[in-house]
Amino acid sequence: MKTQEQQLDIIFARQKDLSFREAGRINGCDPRTAKKYMEHPELLGKSRQSPPRGSLVNPYANLIEGYLHDDQGNHRATWIYDQMVKAGYCGGYEIVKRFVRGLKERDCRLAYARFETMPGEQAQVDFGEFQVTLWDGTIKKLYLFGMILGYSRQLFACLMERCDLPNFLEAHCAAFEFFGGVPQEILYDRMRNVYIRTLCETRNAECDGLHDGVGKPMFTQSLMTLAVHYGFRPLVAPAYGPWVKGKIERPMEFLRESWWRGYEFSSLDQANQDLQEWLAQKSERTHGTTHERVDIRFAREKPHLTALPPRRCDVSQRLIREVRKDCTISVDANLYILPHTLVGETVTVRVKNDHLRIFGPSGQLAQEYDMPEGKGHLVGLDRGHYEALVADKDLQKRKFGNRGKRKQKGRARIKPSIGPTAARHEIVVEPIASILPGLTVEHRPITEYALLGGEVCYA
Repeated sequence: MKTQEQQLDIIFARQKDLSFREAGRINGCDPRTAKKYMEHPELLGKSRQSPPRGSLVNPYANLIEGYLHDDQGNHRATWIYDQMVKAGYCGGYEIVKRFVRGLKERDCRLAYARFETMPGEQAQVDFGEFQVTLWDGTIKKLYLFGMILGYSRQLFACLMERCDLPNFLEAHCAAFEFFGGVPQEILYDRMRNVYIRTLCETRNAECDGLHDGVGKPMFTQSLMTLAVHYGFRPLVAPAYGPWVKGKIERPMEFLRESWWRGYEFSSLDQANQDLQEWLAQKSERTHGTTHERVDIRFAREKPHLTALPPRRCDVSQRLIREVRKDCTISVDANLYILPHTLVGETVTVRVKNDHLRIFGPSGQLAQEYDMPEGKGHLVGLDRGHYEALVADKDLQKRKFGNRGKRKQKGRARIKPSIGPTAARHEIVVEPIASILPGLTVEHRPITEYALLGGEVCYA
């Protein structure tokens, strides 16, 4: 094969009106080669194409595809080779293996539609886990919350010790304050803090898919409260579809490899401070997809975000309890004493950072407590609630008002019947003289009773 320079010299020989023989002699090639390039300049730089040869596997191509696409599917090349030998194949195994590999790669090839969002339209949220070895050798698990704006790729991230719902929602509030606004919609995984199930619109059953035209996702009540307060719409990605949330999936790996690997952990507060400084530096880089600096692109997106509400959303854990007769409620196997005026009422309990707030039926704050460590504690004995209970005269009158009254002479007090229905007639006890008018009672001295029964004892 001639080099491209030699092929180019042969093509220029035609401009000099040289014959094929002379052009071949000058460039050291056969006249037929010179003729080929002089008549077809488009062949410059192209290799010689050999005619396709038939393969021994080609007659069995339909048989192989049938084995790969049957009900069992995913047969190994060794098994397919044995079946082909039984069918009369006389070739080698390596040819069959390469042919089967090509068909499997073709069937597994996936294509995705790339999409970009408008400024302020969408943000994506994800969680990551990190492990740190403490000074005493114990391993502690930390959780990384990340939220990224789809248009500018501005990223907010923070570490937390617990992956519970209050901390998850609290991280949302911190992210919105960091961005200075709220996006129109937020895309999540099917995590337990967000997603419950899919409700079917056509039948009252649970659907397997999402965004399939027959159902819509059902979110947790706490997330919906946060969404209504800040004015965004939650979305959930399909199951086993990480490419839908690619904008946040890659930065989470970027944080793990570029910041966390080799980081010397000392405390959670210090780690979050170092993380914010590192993110501020990385926001000045040129993004590989948008080919623009992240901070400049974020400056254009920020005016399109929804304004923050006047006050922050209360994202503490919400519990409903009924106050018992002993003036207590139970939270996490501990009893908390409340004012006796709330007995029988339904109260709302807010729990956040081991601090407990109790609100009455009308929404007023009734009591606050710090949650103790462990279980089985009675909290609030020093608040004076039981002293106020004893001092409530009206309550004591309702409890003990009927004690000490004398019964009517000659008649028993009327009591309700213990049967399923009330008595038809009034129950009256008359003196015995009115029942037996002819009965007389003889009076004897006490000495006669002493002679009959012995010594008389006087109590």
